[in-house]
Amino acid sequence: MTVVQDKAFGGTDPGGAAASPPPRRRTRRRATALPSGDKLVLALMLGVPSLVHVLFVWVPSLGSVALSFSSWDGIGGFEDIEWVGFQNYVDIFTRYPRFWPALQHNLIWLAFLLVVPTVAGLLLAVLLDRQLRFGRLYQSALYLPMVLSLALVGFIWQLIYQPEQGLLNNLLGTAETNPTNWLGDPDINLYAVLVAAAWRHTGYIMLLYLAGLKSVDPALKEAAALDGANAFQTFTRVTFPVLKPVNIVVLVVTVIEALRAFDIVYVVNKGRNGLELLSVLVTDNIIGESSRIGWGSALAVILLLISLGFIITYLFQVFRKEERA
Repeated sequence: MTVVQDKAFGGTDPGGAAASPPPRRRTRRRATALPSGDKLVLALMLGVPSLVHVLFVWVPSLGSVALSFSSWDGIGGFEDIEWVGFQNYVDIFTRYPRFWPALQHNLIWLAFLLVVPTVAGLLLAVLLDRQLRFGRLYQSALYLPMVLSLALVGFIWQLIYQPEQGLLNNLLGTAETNPTNWLGDPDINLYAVLVAAAWRHTGYIMLLYLAGLKSVDPALKEAAALDGANAFQTFTRVTFPVLKPVNIVVLVVTVIEALRAFDIVYVVNKGRNGLELLSVLVTDNIIGESSRIGWGSALAVILLLISLGFIITYLFQVFRKEERA
């Protein structure tokens, strides 16, 4: 009787072994099924954007790649397409005199935007991150040009660059004596338009870097200050390395912005007389008088490969350094 009571109350058995508690059963949690209404909403939220993305991005891109190997004037059906292989690419590189100046201008455009607006945007972001008085007002004023389209920016800077009545020549005092034709001279009009494009692009870069600086842990700056680092050393060795994700975004945005530039040069002089760009050549060949769909598609593919080349090369170097670290 004693043995039975001891076992009932968690005691020991005659052999001295402790009575083990009964094992607990593991209950499996079943995933709660979504109601049919939520499934429909989720399907619409994922399906509609995916469908729009495929129809308006991937289908035209793959169609351009396919048509770049053809000779087609856009008249008639697909049965009238003549496939010529790589002949369009060979002719573009060897017999198209406008291609190489346009490619050179695009590379100059890219290098200029990577240096001037990026450095200026980073500097403005650092200044605004110091909680200046009226900082929100400065931030809004500097970002305001980004709200404007490139076509409208072109109209604004045409007024500034006018030879006789423009703001710039009047400030320089040369409007009446020897006015400079900023947009008509093929030796300087590209750089004049680049200043206008950089004026618009700087505000966007500033906002990206300002968001990155707000996310930096203040403890890192405090630790650097305790180690005796000055402000410049703290920024270059602590803050700027933390901004690596922002740098990737800035690179991608700048490459896309530089290689798709079209509106501002087309407003100025339709992309001619020193303002030739690859995007202008694509437009002139596809919807212009020549109506060479295959030729224009080949130019678009070349533009796509150039943009992917810069982005993929930079990302490969970044991830390779991270693997080594």
